[in-house]
Amino acid sequence: MSTSVRRLLAVPEWRDSVRVLAGDVDRVVHLVRAMADRTVEPGELVVVVQPIPATDWRIDALLRRVADAGGAGVLLPEGGLLETTRLLAERLDVPLLAATAPPLDLLISARLLLAAPGLDRADLVLATHDALGPRIRPPEEIVTTLRGLLDAPVALLDDSGALIAGELPHATEVRTHEPVPQRAELDDGVLLAHPVLLDAPRPTLWLATELPGRSAARADVVPQALSVAAAAVQRWLLANRLELERDARSRAALLGDLLRLDDEPTADLRRRAADAGWSLGGWHVGIRIGAQSAVDTVARSREVERVLRAEGVDAVVVEHGDGWTGWVTSEQEPTADRVRSLAAQLRAATRELRRTLDVHVGVGRPHPQADGLATTIAEATDAARMARTRPESGRFLHVDQLGMAQLLLEWTRTDTFEPAARTLIAPLRGQPGDLVRTLAAYLDAESSIAETAAVLGVHRNTVAARIERIERLLAVDLGHRDERLALHLACRAVALAEDQP
Repeated sequence: MSTSVRRLLAVPEWRDSVRVLAGDVDRVVHLVRAMADRTVEPGELVVVVQPIPATDWRIDALLRRVADAGGAGVLLPEGGLLETTRLLAERLDVPLLAATAPPLDLLISARLLLAAPGLDRADLVLATHDALGPRIRPPEEIVTTLRGLLDAPVALLDDSGALIAGELPHATEVRTHEPVPQRAELDDGVLLAHPVLLDAPRPTLWLATELPGRSAARADVVPQALSVAAAAVQRWLLANRLELERDARSRAALLGDLLRLDDEPTADLRRRAADAGWSLGGWHVGIRIGAQSAVDTVARSREVERVLRAEGVDAVVVEHGDGWTGWVTSEQEPTADRVRSLAAQLRAATRELRRTLDVHVGVGRPHPQADGLATTIAEATDAARMARTRPESGRFLHVDQLGMAQLLLEWTRTDTFEPAARTLIAPLRGQPGDLVRTLAAYLDAESSIAETAAVLGVHRNTVAARIERIERLLAVDLGHRDERLALHLACRAVALAEDQP
């Protein structure tokens, strides 16, 4: 078997105790032997076991013998080597190494690598198994343990490439969209990444490390250790998922009981709320975050909470239906300025969430006590339902922004209004030019031709022509505010009904 000087320098026993004084470390090594009065073999790394004075002529003679024979290099005990000797090694292009550890120990480890190259890999895998063990460990502990074993940076990344634990200078090099083990060459090292796979088409997390400098020569050994550590992360994920689902069911059940309250909460309900850390007193502002596509709400809850916290919103968040229900509580009634500030924070959080989640968000008014919590959540749910059909508002609506439309929202859901709304706009159905959508966008844009054209992506003259046709077909005057209101509500009621599953 053969290896290289570079690969030997990556062996743990060599990595911190051997330095390169001269020569090409990519030289191939076929055998490693102690210095003796004999012929040097091609590819032989000669180890000087006993210290030799720096002025001893035998060092220079040994360098010439190794060079003449095509040897792999010379390993000396660390000492006061003459600069002329180092220059001779450079001129002869013979790798010259200096060791602070006992050379005989280094010789043994080098021979083991040559005799059983898989032993280093097996030792690292066993060490990783022993260090992590069968116990469920949190990601931070797994990362710290692996970093100590590899003596290199290690990190755990989520499926967007963001750091969860540890540090990794080149984390952006991990291709999180490719669910396979990866290797990337860096300017001074190698990056290795291993996916943490659960029952999903894409990895949930990634475990990655960077092997800098001479450690990069060990890149063929480390992937198996990453695989063992990834399995430990997977065990934590599964255990954590069970706990999260149990907590989610408990929180959802508690929220359901609060929303169904007809009277003051019972002592048992107050105790359950206190156990969950929920305050039923004070003033509450409801938040509803709905998802427009299938989303694992349990898995994404922490992301939602993180985004809200990043925007300064300290909210309770509960997995609820096809999204999340939340609220912010304060001891005193929030001022109008505070409510506007909170709405601005939640609008910013909505923009951030929509980078990775197809969500629509509604916000209720402040209401006090436990019954007020149910009221503000109902308002937020109404606002979110309307926000779902309003891309022009960024899929975000605050009840205070809805005015008369919010007051009439419940009326538009009655059994008599929806059929009337459909009848009102029926003449526009089947007409060329998508007239129903044009009318809704025009009324949402407060009768602005230019803004409607921007929303629909057509020329303003096209919008103007369509509005004329709409007025003709419906026999209405859209310059009349009452007729505009009736049609606006009709469009909203039909859109909400058609969006229902």
